[in-house]
Amino acid sequence: MPAARELVDAAYADLDRLAEAKDAVEETIASLDRGELRVAEKVDGEWIVHEWVKRAILLYFRLAGLETWQAGPLEFHDKIPVKHGLAAAGVRVVPPGTVRYGAFCEPGVVVMPGYVNIGARVGAGTLVDTWATVGSCAQIGSDVHLSGGVGIGGVLEPVSARPVIVEDGAFIGSRSILVEGVIVEEGAVLGANTTITSSTPIIDVTGAEPVEYRGLVPARSVVVPGTRPKEFPAGTYELQCALIIGKRSESTDGKTSLEDALRVFGVQA
Repeated sequence: MPAARELVDAAYADLDRLAEAKDAVEETIASLDRGELRVAEKVDGEWIVHEWVKRAILLYFRLAGLETWQAGPLEFHDKIPVKHGLAAAGVRVVPPGTVRYGAFCEPGVVVMPGYVNIGARVGAGTLVDTWATVGSCAQIGSDVHLSGGVGIGGVLEPVSARPVIVEDGAFIGSRSILVEGVIVEEGAVLGANTTITSSTPIIDVTGAEPVEYRGLVPARSVVVPGTRPKEFPAGTYELQCALIIGKRSESTDGKTSLEDALRVFGVQA
């Protein structure tokens, strides 16, 4: 959409041109909602961010006015409506779960009473469990399980910032939190209450020497919350980290491998 992109970028740089870009902004959000565009995608093995699409979302908030909607006994007062056409899209949303307009869910997605924000994308067969949140622009792959209370952080600004990315087949345990553009690669398993930010040490302790990652959970890793000591003037204290304690097997299918991860490694879901 080169013409739309040009108008969006021009209006973002000069808000006096916002009226001129109105149609381009609205069509960009509609294309996000239909799944024709996405905020980030994997190209040649690397995740890239389409900054202009994030600019369009920010401009859309400026253009949209507050409205009131009724859904049975429920009332909403907001700028962005909820997503429509769920049955035709093959998406199940359990009350009072919400998918916001401008998000895209592929067929087979189930959203329990959770939340999927504008700009996010959720792949086929993924479960967004009760009170799990998929923040703005987050990219969730296919056949992912976001357990109850999982918090997937959103990001709109700065527009260059990478959103949180959870690749295909990953399992994110209850009350886990992922923020600041963290990438969880394909098939990884995070135990309950695992919190990972861009600066959280992710330490592979399966070998003779520790191997440390930041902002990236390697494919098929089995991860649990941990701590490690740090010296301060007032004494030694334990700071949060995440520990890679094993790998899911490549030789078994996803279901069997996940059961192995949860049982063999003693990971709480």
